[in-house]
Amino acid sequence: MKLHHYALWGCAAILIFVLSACHHTNSRNLTLKDIPASLGNPKVLADYQPWFGDPDHIDVGYSSQDPNALRKQIESARNMGIYAFVVDWYGPRRPFLDRSTALLERIASEQHFHIALMYDETQDDNGHATDDALEAMDLAYKKYIGPSAPGRDAYLTYRGRPVIFVFPKRGHTDWNQVRQLVNQWQSPPILLYEDDPPPQFAKAFDGEYAWVYPGRKGWTADGQAWGEDYLRDFYAKMRKRPDEVVVGGVWAGFNDTKASWSLNRHIDARCGKTFEDTLRLFDENNDLSHPIPFVLIATWNDYEEGTAIERGVPRCDPPKADDTHGGGHP
Repeated sequence: MKLHHYALWGCAAILIFVLSACHHTNSRNLTLKDIPASLGNPKVLADYQPWFGDPDHIDVGYSSQDPNALRKQIESARNMGIYAFVVDWYGPRRPFLDRSTALLERIASEQHFHIALMYDETQDDNGHATDDALEAMDLAYKKYIGPSAPGRDAYLTYRGRPVIFVFPKRGHTDWNQVRQLVNQWQSPPILLYEDDPPPQFAKAFDGEYAWVYPGRKGWTADGQAWGEDYLRDFYAKMRKRPDEVVVGGVWAGFNDTKASWSLNRHIDARCGKTFEDTLRLFDENNDLSHPIPFVLIATWNDYEEGTAIERGVPRCDPPKADDTHGGGHP
């Protein structure tokens, strides 16, 4: 469950993309073309859900533990210009997801693709959040990142250091203890938090990433708040922190009605314009004298919260000649 922690708890110039209408589907084919090195060459990442095939989640037509499905996903992502999947991961707390992630990293290594972990903090207030995080980081090093990890060449790095995203829930983890542990690794990781970490843990993190959020108005009934002010505020804040690693955010929409945890929240895809506008804001705020190294698409395949771009960016059909009301939303 990817709740924004506020609630709980050029466009083509940088990313030159092609959105070509599909005649038989309610989506657009997405291609993120090569990015000129002179423009900073940010790497395109996509958040990845490894839980399909688990009966606790909806059926999307494939299993996250099917090697052939994973190979096809990697090929499709690479064709879109995506460099790495950032995998939602809970450590040993969710064995199905851990097995899926291990398989994905192995295949990514074979296919010369990349992955990174997005560690989801323990949500329940059971007093074990710190121990859970320490156990998870130890597993991450042994299984995915460290020198003996079988697919470690596929793991995402920045300036020689592995990158780990943290998705906060209730905030009961002592990240200072976690930082002490990971600093003992052969190459201490870059830890990235969603927006601002709690002040007492600020020094434990190396940067921040943007995540799907509608902005100051919050979730609106019409879904027209797509995050413009939130993203502008995020980039303005990060410009004042030149020593931190910044990960920009791009999304195509949001609709959690298919999720068992639904709160009836949505961001209208606006016929593909939400994706284009979030991408445009990344472009506008990418200072070429201090370029943003990564941009994260939320998400590759979260069909339960309606953010998936795996099958294309949502579009509206063109209006018919006798349709005075125009095209309909997907």
